[in-house]
Amino acid sequence: MADDKSKRGSADRDRVSSSEGYEVAYFAKKHGISTEDAKRIIKTHGPDRDACDKAANRMK
Repeated sequence: MADDKSKRGSADRDRVSSSEGYEVAYFAKKHGISTEDAKRIIKTHGPDRDACDKAANRMK
């Protein structure tokens, strides 16, 4: 059975996955920090993108 095309949206857009290398790399590049710093921020603040963005902005 096909997926319901009307159920689209931001299921994962408000989260950052530390297990996905490309997401960590994008997050690090977006904020101009190293990938190690990005991993540490995600581990400390959890997968909540807003909290991680705020923490990364404080590092600048």
